[in-house]
Amino acid sequence: MSTATPELDLRFPIGKFDPAEYASRDENINTLANLPANLRTAVDGLSDEQLDTPYRPEGWTLRQTVHHIADSHINTLVRFKLALTEDEPPTIKPYHEDRWAQLADSTLPVDVSLSIIDGVHTRLVEMLRSLSEEEFQKEFIHPETGPWSIERAAALYAWHSRHHTAHITGTRERNGW
Repeated sequence: MSTATPELDLRFPIGKFDPAEYASRDENINTLANLPANLRTAVDGLSDEQLDTPYRPEGWTLRQTVHHIADSHINTLVRFKLALTEDEPPTIKPYHEDRWAQLADSTLPVDVSLSIIDGVHTRLVEMLRSLSEEEFQKEFIHPETGPWSIERAAALYAWHSRHHTAHITGTRERNGW
């Protein structure tokens, strides 16, 4: 029997998304509510040099990761609103997150995106807490991955919140920051 510790997959520090692990609506909403504070804590005190460190070889920098979260969660809020207000499940527009991370705005100070995340999550959490059971089952269609209910997508974004925060905290731990 081997006692070796399995090597951490830096791409997925908390594992890949497993819907069964995110079955609690209340926990998912609380995770989304806590993201802004958790993310601020994760980057607190980091220098520009540290923020410009990739979380893994050939991965995004910590700065790009924060900006990605803002980009992604803005899209999430819009997708949920479309699902709630369209008569038929809307087909959403995917985006090339890797290309977005290369744009000049991903070099801005992280405070810019932290402020966006504060506002987006205040609105997102308020909206989710107000939804009926029927509304949680409303869907949007992702052209690559098919239909997503708001319930399932909220679970994914709870995971996404923890996933990217772990990229930052894991990098800090590995580097002794």
